[in-house]
Parts: sequence; structure tokens; C-alpha cells
Amino acid sequence: MTAFNIIQLSEFDTTQKIIESLSNVCTRAVLFSILGESKDATMIAEEIKISLSTVYKSLSMLEDLALVEVNRFIISPEGKKIKQYRSRISKVEITLDGSKPSLNLYPNAKLVQARGSA
Repeated sequence: MTAFNIIQLSEFDTTQKIIESLSNVCTRAVLFSILGESKDATMIAEEIKISLSTVYKSLSMLEDLALVEVNRFIISPEGKKIKQYRSRISKVEITLDGSKPSLNLYPNAKLVQARGSA
């Protein structure tokens, strides 16, 4: 384990919000769905068989917590701008130390490689 591969969050509120979001099965499923490749909300909903509104809610929360990002935009045949999302993390470690949890987030290697080749 090298220190430069780990993003550490020390602020309890942010840590707690991330832990709470990852404890939700739908949010985790959304995150796993976009780990290897970017997808739009409709693709995610169809793949993991949950409602589109649940996918949008999960993506919004994950984006606010900087766990996912909009990888690119695609223009639909109707002219609508569609966001394609991708996970920014590939691994999470939660450590309980006294009364305060510690959270280590590991960057998505596929995302890092994609940025390096761009």
C-alpha cells in the first residue's frame, strides 16, 4: 500500500455521509455498475433492474460526495444532452478507531489509466 494511492478523508461529516451512502444496496449497485465503464442513468437502471428515479437519486448523492463523476456527455437523437457517469473509486476501507471511523478510498485504476492516455 502506497500513501499516494489513498485518498483520506478526515472530516467526520463527509466520512459519515460516505459510509451511509455505501450502506445502501441500491447506491452500491449503481457504483459497481459504473466501475469498469461509463454509463448513463438509463443503462444503469436497465442493467441493475431498479427504477430510473432511484438511479438518479443515487448518482446525485454519489456525485455530491465526489465518488462518481460525469465522464462525458452524449447527444441523443432527440438532441438531449445525456450524462455518462463513471466511478472515481474502486475500493473502500473503513476502520473503526475508538468512536471515530476512518475511511480510505482508493482511486479507480481504469479511470486513472484513461486520463493518462488522454
